Amino acid sequence: MAASLRQVVAGTWRQPERHLLALQCATRHSRWCLITSRTFYTAEYDPNEKTFEKLLIANRGEIACRVIKTCKKMGIKTVAIHSDVDSSAVHVKMADEAVCVGPAPTSKSYLNMDAIMEAIKKTRAQAVHPGYGFLSENKEFARRLASEGVTFIGPDTHAIQAMGDKIESKLLAKNAKVNTIPGFDGVVKDADEAVRIAREIGYPVMIKASAGGGGKGMRIAWDDEETREGFRFSSQEAASSFGDDRLLIEKFIDNPRHIEIQVLADKHDNALWLNERECSIQRRNQKVVEEAPSTFLDPETRRAMGEQAVALAKAVKYSSAGTVEFLVDTKKNFYFLEMNTRLQVEHPITECITGLDLVQEMIRVAKGYPLRHKQADIPINGWAVECRVYAEDPYKSFGLPSIGRLSQYQEPLHVSNVRVDSGIQEGSDISIYYDPMISKLITYGSDRAEALQRMEEALDNYVIRGVTHNIALLREVIIHPRFVRGDVSTKFLPDVYPDGFKGHKLTDLEKRELLAIATSLYMAEQLRSQQFLGSPRISLAKLDLNNWELSVQLGDGTYSVTVSNNGSTFSVEVDGMKLNVTSEWNLASPLSSVTIDGTQRTIQCLSRDAAGNISIQFLGTVYKLRILTKLAAELSKYMPEKAVEDTTSILRSPMPGAVVAVSVKPGDLVSEGQEICVIEAMKMQNSMIAAKAGKVKAVHCKAGETVGEGDLLIELE
Repeated sequence: MAASLRQVVAGTWRQPERHLLALQCATRHSRWCLITSRTFYTAEYDPNEKTFEKLLIANRGEIACRVIKTCKKMGIKTVAIHSDVDSSAVHVKMADEAVCVGPAPTSKSYLNMDAIMEAIKKTRAQAVHPGYGFLSENKEFARRLASEGVTFIGPDTHAIQAMGDKIESKLLAKNAKVNTIPGFDGVVKDADEAVRIAREIGYPVMIKASAGGGGKGMRIAWDDEETREGFRFSSQEAASSFGDDRLLIEKFIDNPRHIEIQVLADKHDNALWLNERECSIQRRNQKVVEEAPSTFLDPETRRAMGEQAVALAKAVKYSSAGTVEFLVDTKKNFYFLEMNTRLQVEHPITECITGLDLVQEMIRVAKGYPLRHKQADIPINGWAVECRVYAEDPYKSFGLPSIGRLSQYQEPLHVSNVRVDSGIQEGSDISIYYDPMISKLITYGSDRAEALQRMEEALDNYVIRGVTHNIALLREVIIHPRFVRGDVSTKFLPDVYPDGFKGHKLTDLEKRELLAIATSLYMAEQLRSQQFLGSPRISLAKLDLNNWELSVQLGDGTYSVTVSNNGSTFSVEVDGMKLNVTSEWNLASPLSSVTIDGTQRTIQCLSRDAAGNISIQFLGTVYKLRILTKLAAELSKYMPEKAVEDTTSILRSPMPGAVVAVSVKPGDLVSEGQEICVIEAMKMQNSMIAAKAGKVKAVHCKAGETVGEGDLLIELE
């Protein structure tokens, strides 16, 4: 090997205790490592290899924290930038210095080049790492850095221009003999031209931002009307996210896989492909679950894709880490989609299976060092899976943004072979201004089955309170039979959940287990309430402490349950079946390990009250139950029920965000499905439509206003 290539895992990993001795002996290496029974993984950081004294990270959140971690290991001082609302953010606390670059809106802070350039001068940073998003693929930013003698940790402006412009990149790909998707090789001027081009290509088509990425500024159109609407929304999103509203149109390949190749190149004409990442599980063209390697590729296809990716990188004299994305059809034909000239969100899974710290490699390349490895040195060792944990409601279009404060937060680092890349902590705010990602949860195994089993365990042990999150969806995806056998495509979510995501569907046994766990928790609390300083309270009423007859409401069903107690074990009879539930019953802990007749389950009791209402996260999904005594259940029949609100005549905001446009006024007649207003949340624009035809009675919002989830927007007569 060209250098001592040991497998790096650039993140925080929890190690099995039996290997602590080996870890203590590795004093010169990073604590970011993974030790298994057969292989020791770590990164080599040569203290004698000089790079930069001080580096500024022009980003925020988890990717800023990720870059800072590697810089610390390389002995590089770091500078964080932040908006005023991010002044207490984790990345600000981690860095050696921090500079405020403006107010919360990204256009006035993280996209504010003048303020960032001033921060660079003020701190005398020698280099800038842009992370991903924001200015990471902005050629003007790279040019301004070069003019000031500041090193941009990424490719040069020519490569950013060539690959960042999807029109130019497609032409270059063709010239480099890379397979490309049929489409229009130019900029679409207006909606009428978009319709004409779409007709020529043939529906369906993909409308996408020329300077875009991350699923923003992207729409699929199946007819002329959708093309016009897609052109409008895509151009607005592109302008908002990238400051460039140019669009292109190409043939939409139905039901493909999204597989990308990680490339790494230096300034000495060396380039490597670091295997692939399977990124087909998506919603709204944004990735949700990724894994490396792909179950679909054979060695020949992998090599062909890798060689074409390297050929494209060399064609533009690329020098840094980059990602070449492909669409792959069912016959393993692959087509160039785009090249991202930056560090990709999902880079950790590549680090896990190849052993390279990609941030370290980017810094070395930017300083002018040649790559330390040859193509033959790049392995595929084991399997890695990444879940993007978002502050989103997965029951709304597979994930509409949620905001709030993390009242309780605990990463599952006690689970072995788990890495969490995050930029938040308990008390952090998830706001409307930035991406709703909470963290990237990565698990590693010697094979895919082990990596998936670790992910299931990690998701069950992840404590997130204060915001709605998508763990229920992530867990359902990784245990779904189609996903387990590797049968995936970019249409996986709408195919598997055609009516939207509804949460985990309990089997009869799982339902009994949930009822048994809930009633055991209820009785554990009742028994605790009868104690005072460890001694029994004096009861005014005689209680039967041996058996309890309870009525439990779950969903539309009501179940009679009998519970008895013997120490830390409750015997619960449900539907004629007796289950024994054992636990420590620590009611103050956010996590509870419960054993049901030998089956271990990790559950989270999210809330409970004196009225018998209890919310439990079980198998990833949150279930709401109501537990009453037999007498209370009988009396509850006489309680009046709250009338259900008629939602057909009103429109409420399904998410927090900013009102971009209001298309109606009081007195207007609207038809069913007509657009009423547009809400922008986390840089994505969402069209709100009328549920029925009618006359507008009142408008409760206007363009430029901020609205919360559930806020009333429009009333119809």
